[in-house]
Amino acid sequence: MKQTRERRFRHRQRLQKANTRRARWRLRKNARRETRFQRDVNHCISKKLVAKAKTERKALALEELSHIRTRTDNGCRRSQRRLRTSWAFRQLRSFVTYKAQQAGVLVIAVDPRNTSRTCSVCGHCDKKNRADQAHFKCLSCGYTANADTNAAVNIAFRAARQTAYGAAPPSGGGASTSPVALALGI
Repeated sequence: MKQTRERRFRHRQRLQKANTRRARWRLRKNARRETRFQRDVNHCISKKLVAKAKTERKALALEELSHIRTRTDNGCRRSQRRLRTSWAFRQLRSFVTYKAQQAGVLVIAVDPRNTSRTCSVCGHCDKKNRADQAHFKCLSCGYTANADTNAAVNIAFRAARQTAYGAAPPSGGGASTSPVALALGI
């Protein structure tokens, strides 16, 4: 998918430099094609997630990503701006929600604050637990893991805690047989 997006970005740059009537027509045509491509990818991802959750009889735990672009723009490098803003995460979440509702799978929205900084073993939260983007090492207990895996476990714990205490999940879904969540670290 990254290769396809990069190829289309370079093509879009060439057409924008040309700035002819035919190039502008081609840009509009390609924009519609990219929209359909993104929608298809999101449908495929959501279908596989819901199918896996249904066969394993688990719920889906998703991070609540409302206003994510305004929260993360200040720490984003210029080279990463296009990558961060081109993902249609709200569309993916809506696809997951309606497909899960049809399949009878519970979808739980979890607050993403400090999920990647908190140790999933001892619960210690510190900025320094994340030395870099890929690695997690707890300063308190010494636990090391992949940063995304650690965050996914924290999301699953939060989702299980939300359903155990009877908190109504922000986004609806059907009934689930297990409060244990299949966590997505997106």
